[in-house]
This record gives sequence, C-alpha cells and structure tokens, in this order.
Amino acid sequence: MPENEPLPYPSLHTDDPSVNRAYRIALGDLLGNVQPFQEGLLEEPRPVLLAGLDYDTPWTRDAAINVWNGLGLIWPGVARNTLLSVLERKGDRLLIGGQYWDAIIWSLGAWTYYLHTGERDFLALALQAVRNSLERFEAEEFDADLGLFRGPAVYGDGVAAYPQRYSPGGTSSILDWVQFNPQRKADRGYGIPMMSLSTNCVYYQAYRTVNWMAEELSLSPVFAYEQRAAALCENIQKHFWNPALGTFRYLVDAEGGSDHQEGLGHSFALLFGLADAQQARSVLDKQFIAPAGIPCVWPSYERYLQKGGYGRHSGTVWPFISAFWGAAALQHGRSDLFEREFKLFSGHINRHGQCAEIYHPLSGEVYGGLQEAGQGADGLEWASCSRQSWTASAYLRMLLFGVAGLRFSSAGVEFQPCLMDGLEKVQINPLRYRSSLLDLTLIGRGTQIRRFSVNGVSAEPFLPADVWGEQRVVIEVG
Repeated sequence: MPENEPLPYPSLHTDDPSVNRAYRIALGDLLGNVQPFQEGLLEEPRPVLLAGLDYDTPWTRDAAINVWNGLGLIWPGVARNTLLSVLERKGDRLLIGGQYWDAIIWSLGAWTYYLHTGERDFLALALQAVRNSLERFEAEEFDADLGLFRGPAVYGDGVAAYPQRYSPGGTSSILDWVQFNPQRKADRGYGIPMMSLSTNCVYYQAYRTVNWMAEELSLSPVFAYEQRAAALCENIQKHFWNPALGTFRYLVDAEGGSDHQEGLGHSFALLFGLADAQQARSVLDKQFIAPAGIPCVWPSYERYLQKGGYGRHSGTVWPFISAFWGAAALQHGRSDLFEREFKLFSGHINRHGQCAEIYHPLSGEVYGGLQEAGQGADGLEWASCSRQSWTASAYLRMLLFGVAGLRFSSAGVEFQPCLMDGLEKVQINPLRYRSSLLDLTLIGRGTQIRRFSVNGVSAEPFLPADVWGEQRVVIEVG
C-alpha cells in the first residue's frame, strides 16, 4: 500500500460507549495531526505526526513517545517518518536532534518501532544514531562526581516545572536560565546544573536499549554500556531515593535539590526496574493522585499557589504521564490504580471532545496552568494546547498495552490483559503487527487468563514475531 494512503485503522468495539467514543476522538486527533513535513533525514515532504494542532513540527520527545505508545501498530510509515524527521547529520555523524537533555528518549521510540514492525534496516540506522548521541551526551552532560546526567526533566521545558531559583523571571523557557546565571552554570555542555529523576531514568534505559539493538542485529553487546547502566542505576538509588519519604527525589543539584514527587520520574523508575519491589510498593502507595489524575509534579510551587492556581508544569495533569503511571501500576500488580487513571482519562476526553494537552488537577477542566511570560494581569496565564498527539496516543497505550495487555519483545508478543467492571468485552481489529493482522477479542473481568485461542485453537498466550497473515485471537479472563 502506498505510504500516502492510510492503512486501515483498527476499530474498537466495547460494552462501554464512553470508551468507544473516547477512542474515536483520540484516533481523530491523531489523524488530524498527520501532515506532510520535511526535515531531518526526510529528503522530501512525507506524512509525519505533528506534536498537536498548535504545532507545526513533530518535536523529538513527542515523536519518541507517540511511537512508544503504539503509532507503529497503527500507521507504521508515519511512525518511521516521524522518527527520521528529528535525526540530524553533523559531518559524518548521525545524531538525535531536539532539546538536548531528553533527546536520548528517541532510542525508546526507535526500539519500540522495531519490535512492532521488525524493520531491520531501520534498526541498524537507529543503533548508529543512539550510539553517537550517547557518546555526545556523555561528553557534554555527564557529571562524573555524582555519576548522573545533567539536564531538566523529560518534557519540562518550562520554568513552571522548577523551584524559584530556576525561574529568572520574564521568560518561560528553562533554556534561558544559563544566560541569566552565567556564574552558576556547569563548566561543560549547555550548563543547566540540575539533575532530574525522569531524565536519568531514560538514560539508564537507553544504555540497555542500545545493547538490545546490537543483539538483535547479531552484533556483540557493548560491555561498557552494561557497566554504565548498572552504575547509573546505583547512582539513581544513591542520590534520588529518599528512604524517609519512601519516594524518589525529583531534582538533585548543589542547592538542595527537590523532594517533590515527579509523576513521570516515578513511572519510569518503576517501569524500567530501577525500583526494587519494596520501593515500588512504597511509591505506588505514596504518590499523590489528584481528583483528575496523577499530577506531573506535586506539589506545585508557592509562587503559583499564591496566585490561586497551579504551575503549567507543576500540579497539573498531563495525560501522557497518566498512561505511563498506569503501565507502571499494572507492572507491579496495582490494577486498581490503572483502572482509576483509565476511567478518569476516558472522562476527560469525552467531556471535552478532544485530547487536550493539560487538565486542572481538581476540576478536570482543560487548563494551561500558570507560568512566567504568560497572559493576564499577572502575566502568568497559559492556554492548554488543543488535540495534543501524545495525549491521543497515550489513550491508545492504555487500551492496547493496558486493557488488551500487549507485551512486545524481540521474540513476539505476550498478553496480560486488564478488564474491569463495565468494560468486560473488547474487540480490536485489524491491528498490524509485523507481517500479521490481529483480530483481538477479550471477554471477562480481571487480569487472569482462563483461556487463550488463536484461530479457534487453544494455545499459550503468546504470538511469535514471525507470525504471518490474519490471526483471530480470543482471550477469556476471570
């Protein structure tokens, strides 16, 4: 099928009309954000997924997260183009572009794309880009004294994500901190001296991912990456874990850091196995959940609370974080936390008829939060962007990887579904996986599989990566 013709999008039919409607809205928002674009390795305009209705580019972190959320299962060509559009060549080196501190998250999107499609040519290119980029960021942003990577939090490009000392006033971008604080900047790299939980978790997973890529291409793993991943895990434990609070710290720096709760950082620490079983239980119990869902950072900062609101990047609910939190909860046996976040997410989409960027933590209304260089009498008011792609793909993540329980590896796909009260029949088809088209039916309630069949024949809950053609999968849980 030509790239510019849409593949058949999977339809969803459940016994919950609100989920059916939310899914259609999410797919519609994704479709509306697919536009021709030429940048990076794209030599001519190709269809890519833009970051949202209010954006005219994909953005690196958004591109990675959208593909990580399953875009390659929905529209593989668009997913591939989107990933390629944020790469760049500098001389003879292929590098990941975008805002420097979390650009390495591209590796997670690229690996997921390979797991979903099996495209080995793309994987070889991805391995080159990730290894070059790790070398660059190790040279520029690695703090050898603490054994951590410097840089803001994943997605935290606004000053509202940080304490007052990182808000110079009159600007919204954390990147501007360096020009206002030349005497406090780090002596290498861009210069922002903070170290954040989510970003260091991503670097840990990137080290592991680059070796998975190498192994899949029948290359020898790089022993140094195994050592660096282990050392980074140890240093995250040493510098971020706060045993008194039973949670991970948000920031580490020379000025006291921050013990605020970072929703994305906690999610990644649990998802990537950086937390042991006891720590995971503690985080799941102690992470604050607002009435509208998990906040990005909690609590918000006093300069915003004094104005009667919440920071754009602190205190507010960003639904793409809700999806990762739900995944982390499921991975550690807390289906109750996943179900709560999923139902809240469905409600937000249905109530507003779109997948908005940010929501108010108490009311669930679309809310852009407060941040310097904004509008209004105080110059703090911001709008929530409309039809945000990673909000829409996050809902797909919760359906495909949460409710349907798809678990991908280089060997194939396992199934660990989670059906809940009021959502006891789910049909998804056709879902494109490598050389096959999956027709999924899930029936029952709970997380335990009672019967699994493929094309009418009982089987173990697993499909190998080399499965071919149409596969009718029926899963009964109870």
